[in-house]
Amino acid sequence: MEWDSKFMQVFRNAVARFHEHPGMTAERLFLPDECQFFTEIGHNPGEVFDYVKDYATLGDPAPNTILLIAAARRSFFVNNQRGISGNAQPVTEEDLPSETDDFQGITYLPRIMRKAEAKLHGTLGAGLMFYCAKDRAFLREIDIHPIDFLQLVLNAHGDRQKVVTAIIAAIKNVQNGKKRGKMVQLPHASQGELALD
Repeated sequence: MEWDSKFMQVFRNAVARFHEHPGMTAERLFLPDECQFFTEIGHNPGEVFDYVKDYATLGDPAPNTILLIAAARRSFFVNNQRGISGNAQPVTEEDLPSETDDFQGITYLPRIMRKAEAKLHGTLGAGLMFYCAKDRAFLREIDIHPIDFLQLVLNAHGDRQKVVTAIIAAIKNVQNGKKRGKMVQLPHASQGELALD
């Protein structure tokens, strides 16, 4: 079975278990072989649990979106980290910018950028989730899909000003009534694709 099919199978099974036992924690929700599978694709049970819980209780984000986000992390894990997570310290709530911090007047952008970087690197700490309800509200308001945002962060290679410039362009598009088409392009940045295989 391909990894993406297995991910969706595990996800669906976990959602069903959560519906049966809503109080279950990440440690009890997933079977040992499922936890091993997460390790093989650069994930931990806690971060998948957050997606399961949100989908089971809110119906959001959609499973196909969750799969795309998982694919972005897996691609970085396999291609950039060579399948080795390393010993980097997890990013905690205290490490994140506050929800009211801003870049060039764009509130919340510093926080979601830091979360996106940590998601790609596999260092989001316990209790933190990329594309949580507040992330979803922010990205939907500026009409950027989460996978496109992760791509912007990846292509910026740590230059956050490039991401800010792209976000400002996206905001202007929304203000001008333009619908999302192609992903917002980073100025003067090479466009690396996130492999989904």
